[in-house]
Amino acid sequence: MASTSGRLRVAVDGMGGDGAPEEVVLGAAAAARDFGFEVILVGQPHRVQPLLDSQSGLRFVPASQVVEMTDHPAQAVRSKSDSSMVVCARLCKEGEADAWVSAGNSGAIMAAGILLQGRIRGVDRPALGVLLPTRRQPVYLLDAGANVDCKSEYLVQFAQMGAVYMEKVVGRANPRVGLLSNGEEEGKGNELVREAYERLKRTPLNFVGNVEPKDLLAGAVEVAVADGFVGNVAIKMAEATADFVFRALREEIPRSLVGKLGGLMIRPGVRRIRGRMDWREFGGAPLLGIDGIAVVAHGRSDARALRNAIGVAAQAVRADLAGKIREVLAR
Repeated sequence: MASTSGRLRVAVDGMGGDGAPEEVVLGAAAAARDFGFEVILVGQPHRVQPLLDSQSGLRFVPASQVVEMTDHPAQAVRSKSDSSMVVCARLCKEGEADAWVSAGNSGAIMAAGILLQGRIRGVDRPALGVLLPTRRQPVYLLDAGANVDCKSEYLVQFAQMGAVYMEKVVGRANPRVGLLSNGEEEGKGNELVREAYERLKRTPLNFVGNVEPKDLLAGAVEVAVADGFVGNVAIKMAEATADFVFRALREEIPRSLVGKLGGLMIRPGVRRIRGRMDWREFGGAPLLGIDGIAVVAHGRSDARALRNAIGVAAQAVRADLAGKIREVLAR
């Protein structure tokens, strides 16, 4: 439900993530200052309110409980009804906020979204997508870990929702959709992939077939679909590879005088490359398929990442992401 005043409102879980609440407060304040919409910070008063004295432009809503990373997602949402995460979802359900953001337990974010906001009609399993940098433009990979066990019809729904996100929020017209597999040829992959391939061929999506990981990072598609187990492993491997490469460069280049001089010359280019690969610039990703907007941020998010995640939430609201997914699945 949009604000009757016309001003966009984003609720933020002040207790979610490794840097909570300090980094969350800084990120929320930056978003309120830079984007100009209302940011509602939700958290435990004794931990959050002292941090608000040095910040302005934030509305505070108290919550007495916290969903921990070690909690069982659904049980925590049911038993901790006054947790910061559940209060954020409830604010959206009751029309007091247009979207919410959390860097907390991703399973609990999904549980809160489903139990409080509900699923869009026609969605069997909400999906979590992540924007990955490529040589051309970002590719949207989903599912990124919300559903480790999938049926082929789930992958089709992921593809439909991912295409809507890339077209309506990111601005990629008629995005190419690929199915992540161990080979490009039709017939490659396990039983799940082969079944999903046949289903995707019969959709009106711009489905280009199977894609291998090398094609994914080369920018061969705008949307890549996989089950949550494969998707999560792929994302973590990509993050680890990028981290290894940049660490190796920092260690090896200064070992000689020539290396040090060369390092000074290539430093601007390396910084630009690192910026393109920095997950903090993407902030977070909406949980697709719930009847509303919930953005999942990385658990290690700092203030900059959280600011950007809040910006992603606002983009999704303005694009009417949930409404567009509802229209596509209804057809």
